[in-house]
Formats: sequence, C-alpha cells, structure tokens
Amino acid sequence: MPNISIKDVKKVYEDASGNPVEAIKGIDLNIEDGEFVSIVGPSGCGKSTLLEIVAGLQRQTSGDVFIGDNPVTGTSRDIGVVFQDASLFPWKTIRRNILYGMEVAKVPRDEQERRFSQYIELMNLKGFEDKYPSQLSGGMRQRAGIARTLIMNPKVTLMDEPFSAVDHLTRCTLQEELVRIHQKEKKTVLFVTHDINEAVFLSDRVILLSPRPSVIQREYKINLPHPRSRSDDYLVHIASKIVADISRGAVELDNDYII
Repeated sequence: MPNISIKDVKKVYEDASGNPVEAIKGIDLNIEDGEFVSIVGPSGCGKSTLLEIVAGLQRQTSGDVFIGDNPVTGTSRDIGVVFQDASLFPWKTIRRNILYGMEVAKVPRDEQERRFSQYIELMNLKGFEDKYPSQLSGGMRQRAGIARTLIMNPKVTLMDEPFSAVDHLTRCTLQEELVRIHQKEKKTVLFVTHDINEAVFLSDRVILLSPRPSVIQREYKINLPHPRSRSDDYLVHIASKIVADISRGAVELDNDYII
C-alpha cells in the first residue's frame, strides 16, 4: 500500500459570478513509504490546492485520498504540514513552540523531552531553545517550524514552499538540512515548489502539473543518490527538460517519459 494514494482527484471552485472553475482534474498519484516527491508547475496550476486536499485542509470535489489505507477526511496527526511561514507563536520560546503540539496531545513529559533533544540537535538549534522567534533569523525560525512538525512523528510530511521567504544562501542551507533529515528519518515527503532546481536537487521524483485545469503532465524520476552536487550535469539536464516542458505547456500524458 503506498503511503499517499491520490485517486482521480478533481477540484472545482466557483468564481465571483458563481461560475464553476475547474482547478485540477483526474489526478492519480501514488507516493511510496519514505519517498520524497516534489510537485512543480506554472503559477496558479493548483499545486497548493492539491497539497491542501492531501492535508485534509480542503475537500476535493470528487476522487479519494488515502494515507496508508485510511481515507483523508480532514486534518490528522498522521499528516504534518509545513507552510511558507514558520507561523511560530511570538510570545513563546523556541522550546515551547516546538513542544506545543505534544503538549496539546498530552504526550508524557519524559517523551516530550526525549523527542525535543533529538530534534533540537537534528535541526541545529542547540543553544537557541530559550530564544523567542523575534531573536532568530528567518532560516532558524523555519528550522523551528519544521522541528515542530516532525517532532509529532507524522506518517507523511507535506511542505508548501517552505523556503520561499528566505535568501538564496539560506535556502540552499535549508535544502541540505532537509536532505540530511530525510536520509536519516526516511519520512514520506510531498513538497510543493516553484523552484525547479530545488525540486530536482531534493527529490526522488518530480511531478509536473499542466496549466489549469491541471492534470499530471509528466513525471521525472531522479536516478541519482544523495549526497548530490547542484552542478551535476544529470540534474542540470533534468531541470532544463522540466523548464522546457513548462514553457511549452503541452499536456502530454506520457508517464513513460521518465528520465
């Protein structure tokens, strides 16, 4: 059983005049346990919409989403979500922010401390536990936000442009941190990004959505183990192909087209 299974998912909105607007249609995608999959596509194609449907934050018009063998009918502790903004509580320290979900879930105190020690080390936040968000850089706040999600041990982690608000060098550092964590923890990750190079650098597979109404246009399997070099000719070639396919905008349902 795939860890995430998306079956014939369709989403239709109503515009301001009450007319139906089809955002995504016929999305079929299976993501295996421990796989890192990125979704890319032109602006407004429905990447974040699809992610929010998988997260249980909005309902699809038709089709089904499963985490394991359980249908997604709303938010769940099995699903961790990281957004563009870390959304930390400004009045709480980093420790209290990271522990917040476990406190709400009434996880025993000794287990909270065990997990906290693990993730404060994993996210390179040692020494900043008692700082407030305003005292940290944007990159460190985002690390804390990721730690707050992962510490709950979700079955899958969904990430919507988590590094878009930081500078390029910090973004590269956070990408490398995410790769290191993924290699260590082997969590299933579904990652939305506009950055093609980011998607190719991070992922086992990249899924390209077409312009609206969006379908899966193409799939690219990244057959290169980590650690990876950003300048690797193979990655540069795949990124160039994805950019070219987005520019053409042609809908070619050709899943045999796997590099």
